[in-house]
Amino acid sequence: MEWFTIILSVFALGFMFWFFSTSKKPFEPGQLAPDFRLTDQHGNTHTLADFRGKWLALYFYPKDDTPGCTKQACAFRDGLQELVELGAAVAGVSVDDTSSHADFAKKFQLQFPLLADTTAETAARYHSLVNLGIIKFAKRNTFLIDPQGKIARMYLSASAARNSAEVIADLKHLQAA
Repeated sequence: MEWFTIILSVFALGFMFWFFSTSKKPFEPGQLAPDFRLTDQHGNTHTLADFRGKWLALYFYPKDDTPGCTKQACAFRDGLQELVELGAAVAGVSVDDTSSHADFAKKFQLQFPLLADTTAETAARYHSLVNLGIIKFAKRNTFLIDPQGKIARMYLSASAARNSAEVIADLKHLQAA
């Protein structure tokens, strides 16, 4: 029973740290996005430079095949054609491995890269990592990166249901300006 109390206390403290840290802006608009080199569900390696010349909705999510993450991924899937027409690409990032990503992508017909950040280094560089010691997962943060590799918009603690629509609306606004 004592171990249970300790584990519960550690989890509660970690949750409080995560909850209060989500309101901090990790970057300023116009700042260069951190580079990454991650493998997707098909075994292909992607870097930030691969997306140069187009907009990128880089979204971090906690766990494959969970309710909120499925809702967010399917919303990006459903909005993918409109994003492509706006000159944008989508990539999801979590600390799950490529096998988990492959199953998730196949199950929900996700036609965009799901990047495996198994070391959690990319999530940390994007200030999107919850680290509770032995348990690590990505925060639900999205970064809209412009064709030059600069952060145009940030969606911290993004809504799983509305994130894709918000990105599309902001992308239209940014391109009209």
